[in-house]
Amino acid sequence: HTANDIMYNVREASIGSSNIAASIAEIAKGANEMSSNAGEAVKGSNDMAYNIQSISEAAGEANNRARKVNDSAVELADIAVQLREMVGRFKVESAAEKIRALNPDIEVEALPAAVDSGNASQMARGVDLLIDALDNYEGRYILNSAAFERKIPLVHAAVSGFHGQLTTVIPGKTACLQCAMPHPPEGEDTAIIGVTAGIVGLLQALEAIKILLHKGELSGNVLLVWDGIWCRLDQIPLSRDPDCIVCGKGEYR
Repeated sequence: HTANDIMYNVREASIGSSNIAASIAEIAKGANEMSSNAGEAVKGSNDMAYNIQSISEAAGEANNRARKVNDSAVELADIAVQLREMVGRFKVESAAEKIRALNPDIEVEALPAAVDSGNASQMARGVDLLIDALDNYEGRYILNSAAFERKIPLVHAAVSGFHGQLTTVIPGKTACLQCAMPHPPEGEDTAIIGVTAGIVGLLQALEAIKILLHKGELSGNVLLVWDGIWCRLDQIPLSRDPDCIVCGKGEYR
C-alpha cells in the first residue's frame, strides 16, 4: 500500500460530518480579516490530503479557491476502498468532485499531474498556502523549495505505520523541511494505519486553517511527532541550518 490508499472510510466520515462543517463555518464567519480570495494548494490527493480538503474547505467563506495536484489514477487494487466505477479516473478529479458536492461555492482546480522540479513553482503560483500530503520525500523536498521560491507557507505532514509527523515552514522565519530532514528516513513502514492518517491529517488541516485565519501559534521550528502505539504527541525543536541548500543564510534559493 502507499499513502494514496490510506483509509477511505476516514475520508467518507470526514466529508459526511455536518457537525464538523458547521463548526468550521462558524470559525470562518468570524474571521472578517480573512481575505475572500485566499487560495491553497494541496499536493497529493490521498486520504490524508482528503481529511485536509474536507475540513478546511467545508467553510467556503474561509477559503473559496483550491488547487489539487495528483497524477495517479484509481487502480483495481484500490477497489477495496474505492467505488468500482471509479477505476481509471484520476484521484484528484474524484476528490474535486466530492468537494464541489460538499460546497458548490468553492472553486476547485484539479491538476492531474505529478509534482516535479519542472512544474512545482508554477503550480504554487497564485496560492497563499501549500499543503504537503505527498507520499514520497523527493516530491516533499521539491515542494519545500517551491514554497521558498514563492515565499509562501508550507504545512508538511507524513505518516508511516502507527506514526506521523508535522511541521510548518514559513520561508525566512523557520527551519525548512530540508533543514529538519536533510536525508529521507530509512526503513519506513509502508503499512499505514488509517487512523494515523486521520489524526495527522486533522492536525494538518487545523494548522492550515490557523494560517489562513491568522490565528494562534503555528508549529514552526518544531516537529510534531505522533506515536500511535503509546498515544503520545511529542515535539522536537528545529533550527535553521545556515548551510542548508534551500534556506541557508535566509536566502530564497
